[in-house]
Amino acid sequence: MSTSGTRTLEAARPPSWRRRRLDPDHARGLRLTLAATAAFLVLVPFSLLALLVLRAWTPLRRVDEAVTEALHAYALDHPAWVTLMRVWTDVFAPMPLRAVALLVVIWLLRRGARRLALWVTTTMVVGGSLGPLLKLLVGRDRPELLDPVARAAGYSFPSGHALNAALAAGVLLVVFLPYVGRAAARVALWVAAALIAVVTGLSRVALGVHFTSDVVGGWLLGLAVIAATAAAFTIWRAHTGPRPVHRDGGGDVGAAEADKRSTGG
Repeated sequence: MSTSGTRTLEAARPPSWRRRRLDPDHARGLRLTLAATAAFLVLVPFSLLALLVLRAWTPLRRVDEAVTEALHAYALDHPAWVTLMRVWTDVFAPMPLRAVALLVVIWLLRRGARRLALWVTTTMVVGGSLGPLLKLLVGRDRPELLDPVARAAGYSFPSGHALNAALAAGVLLVVFLPYVGRAAARVALWVAAALIAVVTGLSRVALGVHFTSDVVGGWLLGLAVIAATAAAFTIWRAHTGPRPVHRDGGGDVGAAEADKRSTGG
């Protein structure tokens, strides 16, 4: 066979796995693999933690009780700290965070970013629905304190505040990071997202209405939901075809703007 014929056959063969992984046209497949792997890796520790809670594992119970008692003693001696935690936990409660997410969805729809708006909606709805369902399945009681500084109804694991705060932090980063160009602004956005998730979860333990493992479970479940919905939407985009992406990396928002320019709209 001639050299030209060999080259023709090689060109006709599908690219190897390594070449596909490095090919920009196959970047979506790599992102899908990473998102699915992340969802699995986060879901495993959450499942293990839930199993330990269900079995009332003694070491975990001792740590939970020790942290709760220490923070409760501090709260009794520092009323201002309790007030701060109450304000924070009310401002970043699930309902206010969902209201803000709805505003973000409306903003995205007005900019033509329908897919991103649907992802935000799906992420918040799926995560918000899993929390109450898992609470009923696990049926863990909240901490019992002699002189509580706050009260909350329902079961304890996982923490709904921690779960929804993690979801909101993920939405904040996914939606707004593409619009932030300066390094300092990007750092500020990451810090804001971390504060929303971390301090909201810690406020529930500080007020004595959740154990530490409840909050960690909420964080892990939130991360798993974000990774899972991201993977699902990557598959959906692969089946519905590529969308043009604006140079600023704005995802669907940039795609919508590119569509308008191409059609003269």
